[in-house]
Amino acid sequence: AFDECIDFCENTVTAMGFRKKNKSPPVLSHEFVIQNHADMVSCVAMIILLGLMFEVTAKFAIMFITVQYNVTQTSGMFFTEDKSEPVNFYHYGPKDIATVFFYMLIAIILHALIQEYILDKINRRLHLSKTKHSKFNESGQLAVFYLLSFTWGCSILTAEDFVTNPMFLWEGYPHNHMAFQVKFFYVCQMAYWLHALPELYFQKVRKEDIPRQLYYICLYIFHITGAYVLNLHRLGLLLLVPHYLVELLFHASRLFYFSNENKQKGFTLWALLFVFTRLLTLTLSVLTFGFGLSRTDKQGFSLAEGNFNVLTVRMTCLSAICLTQAWMMWKFINFQLKKWREQTQLQASKKKAVSPKSRASKKDSSRGGSANGVMKPEDKTSPRARKPKAS
Repeated sequence: AFDECIDFCENTVTAMGFRKKNKSPPVLSHEFVIQNHADMVSCVAMIILLGLMFEVTAKFAIMFITVQYNVTQTSGMFFTEDKSEPVNFYHYGPKDIATVFFYMLIAIILHALIQEYILDKINRRLHLSKTKHSKFNESGQLAVFYLLSFTWGCSILTAEDFVTNPMFLWEGYPHNHMAFQVKFFYVCQMAYWLHALPELYFQKVRKEDIPRQLYYICLYIFHITGAYVLNLHRLGLLLLVPHYLVELLFHASRLFYFSNENKQKGFTLWALLFVFTRLLTLTLSVLTFGFGLSRTDKQGFSLAEGNFNVLTVRMTCLSAICLTQAWMMWKFINFQLKKWREQTQLQASKKKAVSPKSRASKKDSSRGGSANGVMKPEDKTSPRARKPKAS
């Protein structure tokens, strides 16, 4: 009777929705950090924001939050010098490290919010495998980032006359003064790709996927930081926008593919735009480093002026871009060949599976036709059995 009473109480508690909570992992253990990393990062960001309330710490806190190195000039808008109105421009410096660090914390918080409130809910409905689950999370996060970055980059470029005047890529170099939107765009770009490094640990990325993700994360950090430091933000911005469009199309197509494997048309469009973007990147890079910067008036190397227009730097930048594009094309060709081989093997296996069935059906039909003219087994009785028995 006592055992039955205990069982009744347990069933009642379960039915009412009260369940025992899982034991929390030890403080500062790996599992504890992974589960609570968003809350811990939010506390650090809140401490920085609270520093604005006190005069002693406000000078340090504002260095993390606002864009630094403001310069006021009586010139026109970004890339032009037609107006004489005072405009605020910005250049870079060591304080930008603090700003990038703060927005890296913001990126980690936003990453956790998107994962918890959007991607995890969709994953529960799709019931994906572990491999597809990790790829779905990766594509979901990157698709949101590429969409926002592409829209933001287009809004910056549409405000300038870069289509009708491609010489803006090298005219007036060094471009050591940036508009607010341009500098903030680069700060957010560097912050996002730096935040992707600890996310490999926070998201428990599989060991098989870590090298692949490390490759493209480091390439993004290297190229974006290089364009920012070498005052090549015009070229970097123009190359990032079409590249982000292609990557957005790829990851959006992969998300649709995970929801329905028959939706593969987006990959065909992505393949065409991928090759076109690689050619566009190489063309603009050769035009800028090979012809434009080599013919400008200001030649030389000067850290104070931000001038890096020397042959060594130009050839190094051009070589880095060409090697990166060649590596991307090599990966793209291998991916397409692998996909083509899988499709041919799948078709061959289907043909092999269909051919025995067709042969078997032909044999059955032939047997059925001959049965019409031949006695059935149950009809094959001896003549003696057919004769009536004598009464």
